[in-house]
Amino acid sequence: MADEETLLEFPCDFPIKIMGETREGFAEEIVTVVRKHAPDFDMTGFAMRASSGGKYLSVTCTVTATSKPQLDDLYRELTSHPWVKVVL
Repeated sequence: MADEETLLEFPCDFPIKIMGETREGFAEEIVTVVRKHAPDFDMTGFAMRASSGGKYLSVTCTVTATSKPQLDDLYRELTSHPWVKVVL
């Protein structure tokens, strides 16, 4: 079935950048949420970077996206997480 709402072709590698304040367990919490929606997420698709002042942490998770609803659900859960400030 062709999804007319997206230009993506599934499955595809899809990087998601999640930013929040630096805190203990932030990266692990993000990976837990990502694996809920992309159970095959592999840590080779994981990167983490602190801001220059160290106040914020950016986590990039490259998932194998299988559908637009999967990505929508993942974005919804990440953006509603109290530790997350921005999802790109």
